[in-house]
Amino acid sequence: MRTRLLLSAALAVSAALTTSASAVTTLNVFMGSQLRPEVFQPLFDRYEKANPDIKVKIETGGATSEAQNQYLTTVLAARDDTLDIFLIDVVRTATFGAAGWAEPLNSYLGSTDAYLKSFLPGPISAATYNGKLFAMPAFTDSQFLYYRKDLLTKYKLPVPKTWDELSATAAKIQKGEGGKMQGFNFQGAPIEGTVCNFLETLWTGGGDVNNVDSAAGKQGLGFLVNSVKSKLSPAASAEIKTDDSRQQFQAGDVALGLNWSYAWAHFQGNSPQPTQVKGNVGVAALPSFGKNPTATCTGGWEWGVNAYGNHKKEAVKLLQFMSSVNIQREMAVNGAYLPVRKSLYSDKAVLAANPHFKALYPVILKARARPVTPNYPKVSEIIRNSVSAAVAGSKTVDAALKDMQRDLAPLLK
Repeated sequence: MRTRLLLSAALAVSAALTTSASAVTTLNVFMGSQLRPEVFQPLFDRYEKANPDIKVKIETGGATSEAQNQYLTTVLAARDDTLDIFLIDVVRTATFGAAGWAEPLNSYLGSTDAYLKSFLPGPISAATYNGKLFAMPAFTDSQFLYYRKDLLTKYKLPVPKTWDELSATAAKIQKGEGGKMQGFNFQGAPIEGTVCNFLETLWTGGGDVNNVDSAAGKQGLGFLVNSVKSKLSPAASAEIKTDDSRQQFQAGDVALGLNWSYAWAHFQGNSPQPTQVKGNVGVAALPSFGKNPTATCTGGWEWGVNAYGNHKKEAVKLLQFMSSVNIQREMAVNGAYLPVRKSLYSDKAVLAANPHFKALYPVILKARARPVTPNYPKVSEIIRNSVSAAVAGSKTVDAALKDMQRDLAPLLK
């Protein structure tokens, strides 16, 4: 009798343990290896501690946005339910939404408009396709004008507000400094940064991507091409990529240049390469043509929920945690990520860790999404290749714009 009771008790304990184990939901999160998963892991650990029924497992892969996209495309096209959450570049949201790979989040958030009111408009616009929210902003980014404060002071020049002023400023500094000093540095290689450089000159001239073969398009692309022809920019600008720009500026070879927020930390000495510009760098909104308003591209990354996953409700709750004020503050303080919530750009702790965020905020607030379309990969390819060819001098500005207009028109309908 005693043996039978002990056996029954053991079976009861075993059943309880089995039930407890089965009640734990594991959320598999995919992110690129270059996106610093070590910053996210402690946040996921904290979420697990507060939610004992949830385990979060990070899977990393792909050192570039393109490599990660190729992997996710393969997995999701097969309707694989292994991944629950994935971190994607802002330009991919519409593609994932249109393909049915990303779960629409509206129904999980209650009053979506009220919930999103405290977020920056740029990341929300990039996360929205056909009126539905297909992603949750993780952190944002934009392109800015970096300038040498010491050189502007030396030559008694203000921060340029127009592209014409930038050209004049760059020419004066270049003439005074001589040597290998670049007046103006931008990205002209066939990469995504080049797409943004072109769109920014188009937008700040009052133009629109639906009509690139226009006066605004000619003015914008012509400005980039003429910067090379006049030797304000390097002859090899058609080969310059984003990190090339960062390294050249950091080496003290550039007076004014376009780049993303990540460059700031490098310029301040937090970099594998030595910096010659620490303490001498300022950051401002991009110039514009005439009286047109400034404009910049929205960058950054967003969380998507696998439409074929088995734990969508739990996944969305985790993403709400990751986009909360407290977690966004911690990411900004510890990782220098640009927050997606407006209030944090005046937060004491955030500004103590990142004083330059105050100057970046007006720029980020006006950031614009690149075309939100499932066809974006092709749109990007068309723009980057045509712009790079024009910068290289292998295609005229007029020809590049006509080719872009012809090829973009059916994709942007």
